[in-house]
Amino acid sequence: MKAFKYILFLLLIAVIGTSIYVAIQPNDFIVSRTRTIEAPASIIYNNVIDFKNWKDWSSWVEADSDIRLIYPEQTSGINGSYTWEDESGIGTMTTLETVPNATISQEMQIADFPSSKVDWTFNPNPDGTTDVTWTIEGKNLPFGFKAYTAFTGSMEEQIGPHYERSLEKLDSIVLAQMKRYSIKVNGITNHAGINYIYMSTVCKINEVATEMDKLFKTLNGFTQNHNITTFGAPFVIYSSWDEPNNSVQFSSCLPVNEELNPISSNVQIGKLEPFKAVKTTLKGNYSNLKEAWDKALQYVPDNSLEFRVNGPMMEVYITDPNNTPNPANWVTEIYIAIKDN
Repeated sequence: MKAFKYILFLLLIAVIGTSIYVAIQPNDFIVSRTRTIEAPASIIYNNVIDFKNWKDWSSWVEADSDIRLIYPEQTSGINGSYTWEDESGIGTMTTLETVPNATISQEMQIADFPSSKVDWTFNPNPDGTTDVTWTIEGKNLPFGFKAYTAFTGSMEEQIGPHYERSLEKLDSIVLAQMKRYSIKVNGITNHAGINYIYMSTVCKINEVATEMDKLFKTLNGFTQNHNITTFGAPFVIYSSWDEPNNSVQFSSCLPVNEELNPISSNVQIGKLEPFKAVKTTLKGNYSNLKEAWDKALQYVPDNSLEFRVNGPMMEVYITDPNNTPNPANWVTEIYIAIKDN
């Protein structure tokens, strides 16, 4: 009997000690992770704001193939939500507030535990990268919740590694999406011709993008200062591309809807007469233009066509990168003039 009472006494001490240990655990928690992703904030935000995308980079989904995901009619934007069900119970995440391309505020509810606040921030850097910060915060935690975390590991230990892995996967997915591209040789077409203003230069091959940007900025300023209305997408006409001598000669051009008289010695007036051409469309980053040009140029001899002497050979930039941040959605058309037989 004495031994039994002694055991009960020890159990009582253990229960009291455990209760005290649980009671002194923090009443709140916060877990945060940041990762720098080489992508514009808008692209990352557009992925995160729709819960249907989360399955692709969630480390919880990666670790549990049996997890069940349930999507309501609205999964994106304010009031967008989704629900998951696993061995721990049912959880729900709901978006409460957003500042497009900057912040997302959400609420997470798991079983009968207190709800937690989830925040995303997307801070762009001068070099074009974005610091993505994912934070979860819980307050006024009840005794049962503190007991659960006391013996299964802190929220930092449970959530931190998942946040790190998820952000790593989000990084790789976003970068892969930005690299997607397609090239289509549309075939023979008739270009209608166009009036345009232009500036020309000669530079090294690795300087083309920089010099092209400078010329377009000058042309845009010129049109504003002289109240000239542009008409259609900007384009470039290549006069020569000399790889052995590392030299390129080209003209940056802005289309206009009428013939103009010369206004400046730097800005010239040009006109393309209608011509037959092989058209090729690139959807994707400009880094894929060489491959697109190679396919377009090869199409001519493969189809018994002949290049027209003096061209033109053109790149037309259908989309504006300033308005379309994802390179995968940039559209460029290539026109190679051929003889009209």
